Amino acid sequence: MEQSIELNTNNHEVNILERKEIFLTGVKKICSFDHEEFLLETTMGMLLLKGANLEILKLDTQEGKVRIKGKINSFSYLENGKNKAKEESFVAKLFK
Repeated sequence: MEQSIELNTNNHEVNILERKEIFLTGVKKICSFDHEEFLLETTMGMLLLKGANLEILKLDTQEGKVRIKGKINSFSYLENGKNKAKEESFVAKLFK
């Protein structure tokens, strides 16, 4: 499911509660998401969140805040040169 949501914000913060919930600020855009991966553009770069049964609990487009629940397995910031390749591989996975 490829979707894009534009958000407005300046600061970036990540809070994880017991690997069951993650709260993010500074999110500019949700590039794509499904129940296993979220690709988000933040004020500090591209962020790839991986897990299981992931779903958006709260989305504040004015503040750039996102709250996601599910089992959080990992999150990592992607290097600038790798963003395009990572996005393409994520999209390729969706159409398999």
